[in-house]
Amino acid sequence: MSFATILMAESEHVVNELPMPSIMFGVLALVVFLFLGVITFTYRDVANRHSHKTGSAPTAHTYDTPGDDTHHEAHTSE
Repeated sequence: MSFATILMAESEHVVNELPMPSIMFGVLALVVFLFLGVITFTYRDVANRHSHKTGSAPTAHTYDTPGDDTHHEAHTSE
């Protein structure tokens, strides 16, 4: 045996106890991810809940306010 293996065999092993059983870490992670999934699921289809405010199904460029014709006048004067 080498000197290092003799020292390792003679040294005292330090065991740090976990604050809870190891399986509970997985259960805790599962509960947290399920909670976050429920929160994310509640935001589904939020854009369609307020479609009465924007009229029919809007596209990316139909969010102009009524009466704001400055953008449209530039295209019609050509």
